[in-house]
Amino acid sequence: MESILLLLFDIVNFGLLAFLWWFSIKNYKILPETIPIHFDFDGKADNFGSKKYYYLMPAVLTVIYFLFVFLVRSPELANYPLQITEENENAQFLIMGIFMRWLFLLISMIFLNSQDYVFRYSFNDNAKPRIAFSAMLFSIIGSLIVLFTFVGLFK
Repeated sequence: MESILLLLFDIVNFGLLAFLWWFSIKNYKILPETIPIHFDFDGKADNFGSKKYYYLMPAVLTVIYFLFVFLVRSPELANYPLQITEENENAQFLIMGIFMRWLFLLISMIFLNSQDYVFRYSFNDNAKPRIAFSAMLFSIIGSLIVLFTFVGLFK
């Protein structure tokens, strides 16, 4: 059962990465030459750059993806909040595998939301992000709380 869950996460995460590349390539041609590359706390663009920066999000997410794949494939190299023993090794490696995949999913959603926001803001200064950054940040913090709870339960 756990291998099906992990495989499903892997498929969804790779699909999100592929979708971000597809979205970026598809929309690159219609972007203006200058696009917003940084936003202030109010969501207003405060720095602009060449539209070539539009490929930065997919490139960075690709690097993060391969880093996560490496960590998931080599769980013994990760840092754990408790001592790994023979008794808790399987449970802790499973918790880490699920959490790393979940964390990548959340990070992918942040990158997708940001890329979509840059695209829409390039044409409309009144555009707003579809998902508030604070909501995504709190989802990561909430996930950490759940993670540490499970790690503590399966010492």
